This record gives sequence, structure tokens and C-alpha cells, in this order.
Amino acid sequence: MLKQLRAEANEFNGKRSLLIVLIIIATSLLLTTFLPDDPASFGPAALIPAVFLIIYIFATKRILEALTLSSIIGFIMVSQGDTLGAFSGSLLEVMMNEDIAWLIIVCGLMGSIISLIEKAGGAFAFGEWVSKRAKTRKSALIWTWLLGLVIFIDDYLNSLTVGSSMAPLTDKHKVPREFLAYVVDSTAAPACVIIPITTWAVFAGRLLEANGWAPEGEGLIYFIKTIPFNFYGWIALIIVPLIILGIIPTFGPMKKAEQRVKDGGPLAPPGSEKIDIRSGVVVDLPKNPKIMNFLLPIVVLVGATIYFDVDMQMGVLITIAFMFVFYLAQNVMTAEDFTDVSLQGLKNMILPLMLMVLAFLFADVNDQIGFTYYVISSASAYMTPALMPVTIFLVLAVTEFITGTNWGMYVIALPIVIPLAMGMDVNMSLAVAAVLSAGVFGSHVCFYSDATVLTSAATGCNNFDHALTQAPFGILAAILSAICFLVAGFIF
Repeated sequence: MLKQLRAEANEFNGKRSLLIVLIIIATSLLLTTFLPDDPASFGPAALIPAVFLIIYIFATKRILEALTLSSIIGFIMVSQGDTLGAFSGSLLEVMMNEDIAWLIIVCGLMGSIISLIEKAGGAFAFGEWVSKRAKTRKSALIWTWLLGLVIFIDDYLNSLTVGSSMAPLTDKHKVPREFLAYVVDSTAAPACVIIPITTWAVFAGRLLEANGWAPEGEGLIYFIKTIPFNFYGWIALIIVPLIILGIIPTFGPMKKAEQRVKDGGPLAPPGSEKIDIRSGVVVDLPKNPKIMNFLLPIVVLVGATIYFDVDMQMGVLITIAFMFVFYLAQNVMTAEDFTDVSLQGLKNMILPLMLMVLAFLFADVNDQIGFTYYVISSASAYMTPALMPVTIFLVLAVTEFITGTNWGMYVIALPIVIPLAMGMDVNMSLAVAAVLSAGVFGSHVCFYSDATVLTSAATGCNNFDHALTQAPFGILAAILSAICFLVAGFIF
């Protein structure tokens, strides 16, 4: 089967593809005859869709098909015969979900904002300004890291803005797109999870209130208590400049990517044009590109987001309105141009958004078959108070790597972990930090998480290759974090 999948990945054949899909579905239907009627009693069988997903992705590198087929397997298991109805109902529920609606609005309009900044010449002017100060490969990447620290308010805003604006500069210095994607991705979420004025902090704070650890209205204060223990966020953030400066050498797939570029190969890995939000777009720049056409929209975006209680949706809406007035007043584009460019930006985000919708669909069916609950409950049998933080971190890192929805994992895991930690008299700040750290790590190394997909789209790097080349450094940070959680578990 693996050989057939690899052959299909290399050379498409319609009949062979159909045969493989039919075999997968038939095998799934056969397996369901041995399953109990209640999904809560599936036990180890809850791992089947996840295991298939990982095998299929590594065998074919086709993430859209992998998510779709894995979801179908899950719905076959849970539907008891009405697979199509279960699939359709869950898809509709996911599309009507408030988080997905927010995702489509925010990420779609962020695509528009990026396209408008490029059309107005802001991105070009910013690149010229930075290139005068970043004259070497290392300095260009350090600037990328620093810009990621400055735009800390949200990881989506961070990845899309920093990735799209720095790609032209790092291209001049022959930096593989995989390396740029790593720097951007490993700065965005880690910064968000250790800074209290971010969308992550607001979301996590509300969950801490809802699940009984933080008193009403004090969620942000209790989130701040977790920051010193958020080991993965700190370590992942610190490792980035160490790798840029060569203190930690590149290794694994990233080293191969660098060798490809040194040998005169392309900056981006094969297939990157499909997800690159700038691919195939030729921008006619104004005669005198101004850096303020980049800086002011970003300042308005960050400022408006903070002003409206860290509401990213309000931030992008205010920014679009500001850009309309600001750009038309300068006569750098007409109202028709503004509309056309905005729509093009939305179109550029279709593939990333589709990947994220499918990831949410897969996460939803995993919830229905009890995947996360089974993994946590199985691990809890071996926990002691001292070992709980490191166990929680490792177990949830694996589940997040598979499900790919960090905030979604928090919604499921915190109601289980908080009472468990309270009952075992574990340091609550440490236990909650283990959950938050696991979410960041899992989303980094997952091939279809929002962090991976958006960073890939912004930097123009195939999301499979981005996740694959970033994984060794993420795993390095995770190993160091696990040691810290282990030591802290005994100390605290």
C-alpha cells in the first residue's frame, strides 16, 4: 500500500487513485463491524484516523487528501451507517462555528491588507529601507526575528505580515524559504504565549475563568502567572537567533534545503507556488514608493486591535477602512483598483483557509470518537504529582501534532487538566503552562496547523517542507522544555 501511495504522489493516475480510496473506505467499513456502538468506548480504536493521517501524509505529501480521507474514516467509525450525513452535518457545523467565521474574516482580510500594501509600494519601500541596514544574510534573518518580536499582538498577524514583507529581502541573500518560514513561525506563537497583551492571552484567560482556576474577570492575571513556566515559548524563541548566528548549526532537512540553494537550486521547495500568496502576481509599483504606506497600516492594525480589547477582527476592519482613505488620498490607486486588489488578496488565501477548515473538520471528528480524551485519560493512569507537568506536555504535544488546532486543543484539554491538577495538588501555573506550551509545539510541527499553513502562505514555502524542516528544531526545543517541566515538577 505504501508503495502505491508513493507512486500516486509521483505520477497521478485517476484509476489507481480511485482504487486506493475505495480500498481505504472498504477497510474502514470492515473495521467498524468490530467497534462498539458508543464512540466513548472505542478505546485504542480512536487512534485509527490519526495513525492513518500521519502515514498518508509522509507517504504522499498530499495534505488536503490526507485530511479528507482521515476525516471520512472517522465519520465511518462514528456514524453507524450514515457516513455522508455525519460528514455533511459536521462540515456545516464547522463552517458555522464562530472560530471558523472569525478565521475566514480575519485571514481573508489580512490577505487583502498584504496585497494592498504591495500595490501601494509599501512592501517594496520597506524592503529597500531594511536592505540598507541588513546587508548580510544573518542580519536579514535577525531583522526578521526582531520584527516578529515587535508585531507580537497575534500570531496570524505576525506570520502574514513578517513573512510576506521579509521574503523579498531574504531572497536577495539566497535564504531558503524553509529557513525564513522557520524564523517567522518560531517567533510568532512563542512570542504570543509569553506576552500578556495578545489574542492568545485573552483567549487563554477566558478559558482559565470558564474552567474554575481563575476568578471571574481575573483570567489575564492568572495567565501572567503561567508565563515564567511556559518553557517551550521561551526556549523556541531563544533558539531562533542562536541558529541564525550559527551557534546552533542547522541540521536535518533544513541543512539539505540550504545545500539545495548553495548548489544553485530554487529558493522555494517544489509545489510552493500553490500556497504562496504572492505567486503569479505582478505588481505595478507607484513612481515613488513610500515606507509610510507599509508602516502606518501596520501601526493602525496593531493599535486598533489593542484598542478594541485585543479584537483582531475589529483591527483588520478598521485597517481596511483606513487604507481606503489613506491610499486614495495619495492617488496611488483608484477605488476600482482598491476593490480589485482586495479581492485578489482574498483569493490568495483560499488554499490556506481550505486547509484550516479541513483541519477543524478532522479535529471535530476526533472529538466525536474521543481521541484527545482517550490519550489524556490513558496517560493519567501513570501520573504522579511530580511527573504530571512533563507528562501533560508530552501527551498533549503529540495530540496537538495530530489534531493541528492549538486553541481547539486548549478548549478540550484544560477542562480535563485543571481539575486533575487540583485533585493531585500540582502547581496550577505549571500544569496550565504545560498545556499552553504543548499547543505551541504541536502547532509548529504539524503539517496542517494554522501556524504552519499561514506561515507557508506568507513566506511562499510548501507547508509540508516547512513543517518537515522546522520539526528538528521544534523537537530540540521540546526536549529542553520537557527537561524543564520534569525538573520544575519536582521543585514546585
